[in-house]
Amino acid sequence: MSIREGMPVLTRHEGDWVGTYTLVDLEGNILDKHKSHLTCQFPETDDYPYYQINRYQWADGKYEEHQFPGIYRDNKLWFDTERIEGHAWEVDDSTIILWFGYKTMPDMHLYEMIQISPCNNYRARTWQWFKNNQIFRRTLIQEERMK
Repeated sequence: MSIREGMPVLTRHEGDWVGTYTLVDLEGNILDKHKSHLTCQFPETDDYPYYQINRYQWADGKYEEHQFPGIYRDNKLWFDTERIEGHAWEVDDSTIILWFGYKTMPDMHLYEMIQISPCNNYRARTWQWFKNNQIFRRTLIQEERMK
C-alpha cells in the first residue's frame, strides 16, 4: 500500500503552509515567536515517499531551514534524520499525532497534534515538550495553505 492510500489525512497536507510558531512556558509566557513556511511533498521518483522542508524566520533576521525525508512503514510515517527521529500516525479523519525526539537531547521528546480543517486550507498544531517525562513547555502553531 502506498503512503497516499495508507495515510489519506497526511495526503491532504500536501503543499505549502505559512504560519506562526509561538513557544510558551507552563504559565503561558511567550518564550519565542517566529514565522514559518513548510512544504509537504510526496515525491514520485525519490527514495522517500514523503519529504518536508521547514523554513523559519525571526523578526531579528535569523533564518533556519531543515529537511525531513520520511518513509512509510506499518501504517506510519517514519523520520530518521541528523536532527530528529520519530514517527507519525493518523487517529481520525482530521488528526495526525507525531512523536519525535531531537538526537542531541536524549532526555527530551515531543508529541505533536496536527489538525487539518475540512476545507484543507487551515492547520492547527500543538507541540507538548517533555523532559525526563515531565512537560515543560508547549509550541502553538497556526497555519494556512499558501494559495
